[in-house]
Amino acid sequence: MTDYAMIVTAPGGPENFAKREIAAPTPGPGEAIVRHTAIGLNFLDVYHRSGLYPWAVEHDLVPGSEAAGVVEAIGEGVRSVAPGDRVAYTLPLNAYATVRSIPADRLVRLPDAVTDEAAASLMLKGLTAHYLIHSTFRVEPGMTVLVQAAAGGVGLILGQWLAAKGVTAIGTAGGPEKVALAEAHGYAHVIDYRAGDFVPKVRTLTGDAGVPVVYDSVGRDTWKGSLACLAAHGTFVCFGQSSGPIEGFSLAMLARGSLYACRPTLFDYIVTPAELRARAADLFAAVASGAIRSDVRQRYPLGDVADAHRDLEARQTMGATVLIP
Repeated sequence: MTDYAMIVTAPGGPENFAKREIAAPTPGPGEAIVRHTAIGLNFLDVYHRSGLYPWAVEHDLVPGSEAAGVVEAIGEGVRSVAPGDRVAYTLPLNAYATVRSIPADRLVRLPDAVTDEAAASLMLKGLTAHYLIHSTFRVEPGMTVLVQAAAGGVGLILGQWLAAKGVTAIGTAGGPEKVALAEAHGYAHVIDYRAGDFVPKVRTLTGDAGVPVVYDSVGRDTWKGSLACLAAHGTFVCFGQSSGPIEGFSLAMLARGSLYACRPTLFDYIVTPAELRARAADLFAAVASGAIRSDVRQRYPLGDVADAHRDLEARQTMGATVLIP
């Protein structure tokens, strides 16, 4: 078997992907070698590929931030995993490869109830959903919240988890097919933003009170409307920018209702191995109980990742997408 990685030769569009053979890695102290069986696709990968995050721009960048696979070898001092273990992880960069070395303390073992494809599609998105509703803004039963991009990978997980917690979730989605998909994943109400402004509809659904929190991964196209949907003292959680970076925002805009705004990222919520494993255990328990199901709706060969990126950016995908080495 010839191992390879999909590299980005320069920041820019999907046409900058190239397939390159790689040598089989050997584990250093504290490391494990993982042969991938499935790799998750996320908008974070687009940000890295495009050069949006300057710290991630480097020659021959290997994107990819979540994957599942099997441990092939371990280095000195590793006790948390063993060869043959099914594992998954989320880390910024280097997942677009058939095999890789990785710090063993960033791996979590997979229970039998979680398939490799599910894990590859859930580690980044599922753990993101976990910190959003348990830490960034902790939801409580009886609340009504708004989720932008309800038919996206994180959005579908949020809808299910919020419903399981007794929270009324209002979602937005583009087009009837995506609306129906979100409705099938726990949302009490789904607004088709292509059919008109979502703000008055959210206001009507909440008796003009607004919502205590908006979870927004869209950014440029939705942030003003998200702020307009908030109740007094409400929180705008911007955790992505699939439509582009927010422009024109000022703190003065939060004065209406004494609002809050934050821009969290997953990797600040799983800094320690203990925190990573605790959040993963909660996620896997929700999957095992049936509260959350993975919804992998697109599969691409790893070598066709440029096509996957084009479809993702064109909003032609729904739910989760995995790359198969």
